[in-house]
Amino acid sequence: MTDNNAEKSSTMLADKPPLETTNPQPKQKKESFFANLLMNIVIPTLILTKLSDAEYLGPTWALIIALAFPLSYGLRDFVANKKINVFSALGIVSVLLTGGLSLLQLDPEYFAIKEAAIPGILGIVTLISIKTRYPLVKVFIYNDKVLKIQKVDSALEQHQTKKHFERTLSNASLMIAASFFLSSILNYVLAKIILVSQPGTAEFNAELGKMTALSYPVIALPMLIIMMGTLFYVFRSIRLLTHLTLEDVINDGSNE
Repeated sequence: MTDNNAEKSSTMLADKPPLETTNPQPKQKKESFFANLLMNIVIPTLILTKLSDAEYLGPTWALIIALAFPLSYGLRDFVANKKINVFSALGIVSVLLTGGLSLLQLDPEYFAIKEAAIPGILGIVTLISIKTRYPLVKVFIYNDKVLKIQKVDSALEQHQTKKHFERTLSNASLMIAASFFLSSILNYVLAKIILVSQPGTAEFNAELGKMTALSYPVIALPMLIIMMGTLFYVFRSIRLLTHLTLEDVINDGSNE
């Protein structure tokens, strides 16, 4: 009787679902594209172009308030995610430099140099990272937020194509660096064409607002095209070298 009871007890315990021992990790809050566009482009542009005249905010206060929006948005991103986002940090630095150069009323040439410098530095860093253990292509494309990295790596090992894929990542890094250098050139040309008035004036603020508004179609779209081409190149290489489909390797949040 005792043995039978013990068997029944063990069977009942086995049938019970296991208790959760770990708390699920909270998902990182996704950034809103429209909020990004509103805070970084639309609102600053409207303030700089419409409120810089003396009867409204005046050029100095209009500049300060306009730059406060992308600055506060970048800081909010840091507070919300509890970690430094490299691109948000660069955005904050860019905003601070723009504000500092404007308040110091330096020649517009310095603004053109500043606009070209940040993407140019990113391009150089991307090239340097190719020779390190942590190439920046793994930040942009080959990461576990986009792909099932372990599954891809296992398939590469199985088919003995790991070295071929490393060359793919090096080529992708060159393509990403090229997109940054293109952005650097376009930033400089756009600033030279548009920023012609003296900083500290309503005219200069209006030009700065115009440059901000044009930066998306003139600069971001060509970069986006190159990045999409790079993404397609990496996905095609994964398919050929691992014999896995896109559906197999895209990280959709499942535990496979």
